[in-house]
Amino acid sequence: MHIDVMVGTMSWEESADLALRLEGAGFSGMLFTETSQVPWMSIAAAATAAPTLEFSTGIAVAFPRSPMIAAQVAWELARNTGGRFRLGLGSQVRGHIVRRYSAQWDKPAPQMRDYVAAFQACIRAFRGEERLAHEGAYYNLSLLSGNWAPPRHDFEDVRVDISAVGPFMCRVAGELCDGLHVHPMHSMPYIENRLLPAVSEGAARSGRSAGDVDLIVPVFAIAGDSPEERAPKVQRAKTQIAFYGSTPNYAFQFEDLGFPGTGPKLNQLMRAGNLEGMAETVTDEMLDAFALVARWDDMADALVARYAGVAERVVLYLALDDISRSPSGLDRWGEVARAVRAA
Repeated sequence: MHIDVMVGTMSWEESADLALRLEGAGFSGMLFTETSQVPWMSIAAAATAAPTLEFSTGIAVAFPRSPMIAAQVAWELARNTGGRFRLGLGSQVRGHIVRRYSAQWDKPAPQMRDYVAAFQACIRAFRGEERLAHEGAYYNLSLLSGNWAPPRHDFEDVRVDISAVGPFMCRVAGELCDGLHVHPMHSMPYIENRLLPAVSEGAARSGRSAGDVDLIVPVFAIAGDSPEERAPKVQRAKTQIAFYGSTPNYAFQFEDLGFPGTGPKLNQLMRAGNLEGMAETVTDEMLDAFALVARWDDMADALVARYAGVAERVVLYLALDDISRSPSGLDRWGEVARAVRAA
């Protein structure tokens, strides 16, 4: 099982420096989110600095980009990282797609299915396997003359993953994708009872099994040897879980776990701007379902016990705060990373 660190907006210099430090500490890779800046240049800087780390996007926003553009970027990063890059795509939400990007939004799962199929058609055309000829409900690609085809290279098996929560998108991942980005707000019952059955159903459509789809799993891992040390991380995790849980698309998990009414309550508090009340609504029992709380010496075993055999990669959602704050944070998380990889 691989173990990565989730990172966000940073300069190229900061990205390169962090990559070098994470590589030295024993991590597997870095997962770059896309929020206020695109991830590509930071990935290039990090990959140049750390020649053994692996890199992914979790996620890059799909619909504002042509599948051809996404394929060209992924192809170039795969070439220049020596195959150490995998593209993670997500749909985002309607408000961002329409109002921030001024892009098309329809039914996200069918649109993503067509997007991934178009992306893969581009990759096959880049490899010289077939003429570019994708005709779908949303994307039509049919022109790729020799002057515009990217150079061939030795790392042409470009992997594409998508984020998925509901059954429709999970089926798309199972049918077409190399991997699935699990939402940070997840419980193991959700993965076992909802996500994996839908992935299996989609995989069966293309003669595959759920095991053919890598699960990339961000984890609210909270390490500390005392309640006082863990307290700020617990607060941040509860705040983040409350934020996600205020959205109906994710709140069904409270009902599944026997916490009825939690989602609507969080939504009301969100509308009122009561962030403190939202975090207080997330009980310790809820936290144990959606996060992993352990002493430093127990964290690696806890990650392996929960996710081994389920996740191809676990991604530390909160660790960057510790790593950025002091050398001891990097040392402690590095010990965890090396132990997880050894296990």
